[in-house]
Amino acid sequence: MPDPVRRLCIITADDFGLHTAVNEAVESAHRSGVLSAASLMVGAPAVQDAARRACALPGLRVGLHLTLADGRALLPRGQIPDLVDADNRFHDNMVAAGWRFFARRAVRAQLAAEIRAQFAAFAALGLKLDHLDAHKHFHLHPTVLSLALAIGAEFGLRAVRVPAEPGLTATRLLSPWLALMRTRLRRAGMACNDRIYGAGHSGAMDEARLLKVLQRLPPGVSEIYLHPATLSGSAISASMSAYRHRDELQGLLSPAVRAALEAASIRLGGYGDISAFRASAAP
Repeated sequence: MPDPVRRLCIITADDFGLHTAVNEAVESAHRSGVLSAASLMVGAPAVQDAARRACALPGLRVGLHLTLADGRALLPRGQIPDLVDADNRFHDNMVAAGWRFFARRAVRAQLAAEIRAQFAAFAALGLKLDHLDAHKHFHLHPTVLSLALAIGAEFGLRAVRVPAEPGLTATRLLSPWLALMRTRLRRAGMACNDRIYGAGHSGAMDEARLLKVLQRLPPGVSEIYLHPATLSGSAISASMSAYRHRDELQGLLSPAVRAALEAASIRLGGYGDISAFRASAAP
């Protein structure tokens, strides 16, 4: 079994602010369960409710869930016409959007403006920035990452999620991009995780799957990310019709999951704990 003192686990709820049912689950899972972090969508409908709850939960580590797909932009369409449709929603085709980010200077300028607006909106909520990740892991795109690192440094960004899940086909296919991402994060002085869990069973990280991950958690820094809510499926979002949000919440509240963490002496925390953890684990 891996040395327990060398394992830090960050258990994160994504889509904080998307719906009051998500916010309720985040608060409950942190107060009564094992949730240690949340990633906030600053342009989502229930963001103010999320911020109010987060301010009352000083132990909850909150990061920016940068949203550049499957959501609404903060800036009006007149300022970012190449990023959004007539309803001010980001275009659904992420591949096409990614090519535009690479190829067109004007699009990159609009992208930078929207990313800056999201960092500024997070700062205006009065929350300490624990980390950055992105909806649908869009920060894996080199242009998005470059802009997020440059702009984020102005807002105190010190840590970024690396979306690499062991054994996942997508991780193997994206390995060159992930290696580049780690290199750029290291050069920028950003802390990052060693691996994630949750991508392969997105929306279905229930008690059984949480226990399975914890039973084989390797040394280092792991993040388990979920999408808990007190409602499930399309009640939260049309794009999540198959998600079992309530089952994920029950997993976070499970006494068996807490017992597994405690029995293995796995440390819970946030991205802000990574540097100290690595220093203490160094030979």
